[in-house]
Amino acid sequence: MSYEYDDELEEIRRRKLMELQRRIEEEKRREEEEARLRAQKDALLRRLLTSKARERLSNLKLVKPQIAEAAENTIIQLVQAGRLAPPIDDDVLVQILLELDRSTRRDFDIKIKRK
Repeated sequence: MSYEYDDELEEIRRRKLMELQRRIEEEKRREEEEARLRAQKDALLRRLLTSKARERLSNLKLVKPQIAEAAENTIIQLVQAGRLAPPIDDDVLVQILLELDRSTRRDFDIKIKRK
């Protein structure tokens, strides 16, 4: 009876180990894919943006990574749609960032009612 219990336990351990290895491999593949896509995106942005605009975008990425990501995606979409022609200078980038800020900003109205 002890041998059967040990065999079952060993089988469970083996299955858990295989599942863990599968998850690790899947995570590694996903990270490699993300790194590859990020490298492609960076290469594309290097061709589209002037050096000053790239510098502004990289500084923004340090402070507000979500807004920088949105700006990168917007720039790529506008260029692909033909609505924006490269090279994109700092002034155009500032306009894009201002427009993104306007569209994502939430205004709060606080009203105090007195009785």
